[in-house]
Amino acid sequence: MKKVAKVEKHKRPSWDEYFLSIAEMIGTRGTCDRGRAGSVIVKDKRVISTGYVGSPAGLPHCDEVGHEMHTVINEDGTKSMHCVRTTHAEQNAIVQAARFGTAIDGSTIYCKMMPCYVCAKLFITAGIKRVVAGKDYHTSSRSKEIFKKAGIKFDIINKEVMKYSKQ
Repeated sequence: MKKVAKVEKHKRPSWDEYFLSIAEMIGTRGTCDRGRAGSVIVKDKRVISTGYVGSPAGLPHCDEVGHEMHTVINEDGTKSMHCVRTTHAEQNAIVQAARFGTAIDGSTIYCKMMPCYVCAKLFITAGIKRVVAGKDYHTSSRSKEIFKKAGIKFDIINKEVMKYSKQ
């Protein structure tokens, strides 16, 4: 009798793991070392748009000329610094869909972290119905609040909270 080698069963990633890994790869194209975030918009398990952190086409990138830092005073009175040279990955994914005529109503967006408040409002307006984030974001409470009010489902895969270094 011939011995048959036992084959270890391949574990396929879940759809969320699959699309988050694509978002992570897309983020490697980012041009700001503070984020390198990527985003993927999916409908019916098909990628329909992608985006990464970067300056508008033809304008200088953080990686080339440095950050354009602005000081923000938070609701609790603390100050934080934000780079405003680039467009967020999520914003770029929405803009790319609009630019090429791809409807995103009813879609899911996969992000490196929970979106900022501005991106969250764009998701609602664009008709995105679900958000899947790799990690939480230290200022995501308002985003979560409006997602609940708008009926947008959101899932955070890793409860670790992303924070940017002070630059």
